[in-house]
Amino acid sequence: MGHYFINDENLKSDIQEFLVEIKNEQFSFYTDNGVFSKGELDYGTSLLIETVIDKKINGKALDLGCGYGAIGIIINKLLNIPFTMVDINKRAVSLAQKNVIKNKCHDIEVLVSDGYENIHNKYDYIISNPPIRIGKKNLYLLIKEARNYLNPDGMIFLVIRKEQGAKSFIRDFSSLYKVDILTKSKNFYIISLKCY
Repeated sequence: MGHYFINDENLKSDIQEFLVEIKNEQFSFYTDNGVFSKGELDYGTSLLIETVIDKKINGKALDLGCGYGAIGIIINKLLNIPFTMVDINKRAVSLAQKNVIKNKCHDIEVLVSDGYENIHNKYDYIISNPPIRIGKKNLYLLIKEARNYLNPDGMIFLVIRKEQGAKSFIRDFSSLYKVDILTKSKNFYIISLKCY
């Protein structure tokens, strides 16, 4: 199977639906072959969502690398904040659009975008389960460029596994951002970054 950040037109579709409960609210998602975490909400994303919800954020948010849309949809519904959701994967974007409708969300825009390519606004928050498999160089570039799309006092929320370099990530970005570890569970780190 190809990477979920590559558009594979020949990949056979096998749409599945699953339910997930977050903060006593039920959500329903369509997923498919060729998207991250098909058929279930992965633990890292779930932990990221719950941590951000507990922060009771308020403002405009960007879900970078949205996949089928779980982060933006759940946080939008529970905190009633506007989202832009983007992904390079056209199949993921199509699923996210369907899931926005299915979960009766309002004030969500879903776009195909390679990183920030089609982003022309600034946000109070960028929230992401980042595409670690694009490699360290490309991942670091995405995080460095994030400052250009944040409002003053804007923040980034990320989930990174210990095995995927969470500790070195924290060290490497501490000169560019104020970095805080918000939660650690099962080797997943939920990290916030704020511009100095």
